[in-house]
Parts: sequence; structure tokens; C-alpha cells
Amino acid sequence: QEQLVESGGGLAQAGGSLRLSCAASGRTFTTRAMAWFRQAPVPGKEREFVAAISWTGTNTYYADSVKGRFTISRENAKFTAHLQMNNPKPEDTADYYCASAKLFDDPGLCPYDYTYWGQGTRVTVSS
Repeated sequence: QEQLVESGGGLAQAGGSLRLSCAASGRTFTTRAMAWFRQAPVPGKEREFVAAISWTGTNTYYADSVKGRFTISRENAKFTAHLQMNNPKPEDTADYYCASAKLFDDPGLCPYDYTYWGQGTRVTVSS
């Protein structure tokens, strides 16, 4: 069992920046791919993929909507993953969730590719 705790959400200005962090409880973090998903606070909106990083940190993947603006990274020594959000837009407003995959799995783009989830942190981007 692994617990994930997100932090860093809040209010951001469009064009500014915000950094989300995800702290994992266990050492297995170092062998799990990590990802960020988001869900807009709109009825019927599904959780969507934002970014993912392999457990080695070598490979990263991004949704087209955030490519070039967001950066996912990880610090294995600190059991922490990050999502640097540069130039956020109002349409990035959502609850952001970090997730970790099964041991040694490659990163996936779907929620069912991930085993453990954090509680989420809300990001609100004002124009």
C-alpha cells in the first residue's frame, strides 16, 4: 500500500506559474511510474491525463493541451514527483491528482493504468 499526498495547488494568474508536488509514503516510489491527471469541476467532466514519467525518470509524456507549458519531474531520493505549470490558462482549472503505477510498469495514459491515487489538489487559474 502506498499513500500519495499532493500539495501546491491554489490560485494562479494566467501566464504565471505554479508547482504541484506529490509525496509518496514508501520506498517503492523509486520503481513506480508516476502521472498527473486532472478533473475539471464541471458536472460530467471525466478525469483526463496530463503528464507521466517513467520510474527511471528517463521518459516523459504529456497531453497535447499542456505540452510545452507543463513539466513533470521526480526526485527519487525524496520520494516526490512534481508538476511545474508554466503559463497556465483558465482552462487548466481543475482538481489535480497524482497517481503511481504497478512496480516497474511503463507509464500509461489512462486512469486504469495506475494503482494508487492521491486525494487531489485544486488549481484555479484566473484570467
